[in-house]
Amino acid sequence: MAKSTPAVVALQRAGVDFTLHTYDYAPGDQRVGLQAAQALGVDPAEVYKTLMVLVDGKPVCAIAPSDREISLKRLAAAAGGKAAHMMPVPDAERITGYRVGGISPFGQRRRVPVFLEEAAQGLPRIFLNGGQRGLQVRLDPREIVRVLGATPAALV
Repeated sequence: MAKSTPAVVALQRAGVDFTLHTYDYAPGDQRVGLQAAQALGVDPAEVYKTLMVLVDGKPVCAIAPSDREISLKRLAAAAGGKAAHMMPVPDAERITGYRVGGISPFGQRRRVPVFLEEAAQGLPRIFLNGGQRGLQVRLDPREIVRVLGATPAALV
């Protein structure tokens, strides 16, 4: 497994203190974040998923706990829009440069607004996808706000 993904490079360039964690990715599992939490032996509430969403037709990135479902209505409101729906897989992969199951909010091909579940701010460190299936990065969630300009919002 390559550990030098665009996400890892972006984190290094931004001077973020993070650690890398690998696990055996199981293709076909619909809940990648929960699979990662189980494989890493950590609380699913500490493993966050990266979701690509269209709000009023415009792409946004939502980061939320893997054990919770986001409210598309809340995300749309946080983004100043009226309606939101999940981005089709081919579009998400084209915009981010990552394959679904390995999408990281860092190092995406196209910069889009990022929204982070506000509960993350109360945790010292969280896990996020590192830009490859089976690769997670663990970092202070405040770094997501600093590096990506993410907006904390109630998404779940």
